[in-house]
Amino acid sequence: MKHTVIIVEDEVLARKTLRDMLADADWLEIIGEADDGVAAVELINTRKPDLVFLDINLPELPGLDVLKRLTHEPAVIFTTAHDRHAIAAFELAALDYLLKPFGRARLQRALARAKEALGEAETRPAVAAARAAPGAGDAPLERILIRDGGRIVPVAVRAKAKTFLVNLPLGDFETRLDAPRFVRMHRPHLVNLDFVETIDPFGNSQLRVRMKDGTKITASRTASKRLRALSL
Repeated sequence: MKHTVIIVEDEVLARKTLRDMLADADWLEIIGEADDGVAAVELINTRKPDLVFLDINLPELPGLDVLKRLTHEPAVIFTTAHDRHAIAAFELAALDYLLKPFGRARLQRALARAKEALGEAETRPAVAAARAAPGAGDAPLERILIRDGGRIVPVAVRAKAKTFLVNLPLGDFETRLDAPRFVRMHRPHLVNLDFVETIDPFGNSQLRVRMKDGTKITASRTASKRLRALSL
């Protein structure tokens, strides 16, 4: 039995490219295409596909708002040319997030995840999450939905004592986390000050942060200035 899919994309060439690449997936059947958000809502609710490739930046109605108006609940793979939407897509538990232009190899990884998810008798969370979060992408991030095998696990942004791997740039999280509680120490570290034990001088102009678990992180000069300002 084939799973049905709808492509929602406003660019003609991008629709054709995706359609051509999906032709290799013999377990999928494309049953429709839409080039704007309003048309997408009607098409998805009428045809009830198993999977939707949904561009976030659409005329008439943005992709995230499309989800809020759906009565049908398909699995969703977001596509966009702008990585600033990655956190919102991740919060809504989309199956994947494809940054255009993407190639066949990247699409195949997304399709493998989709095939596994569609084979499970579980609720597709993206639509329900969108309805419950009218300000998705705007409010301070309180939790992240982590993929753990075939499961989706909600993790508080203040989680401790466990390591999670998330395939998103740290800068995307920085813009959505509650400042000044979270401070960027330097490129690879974003620290929750609630878990800091001490902040000590290090060198002439930098500070070293000691976390409650014993981890030591040297702040950049810029971050050190920010930490000194916060301590006043």
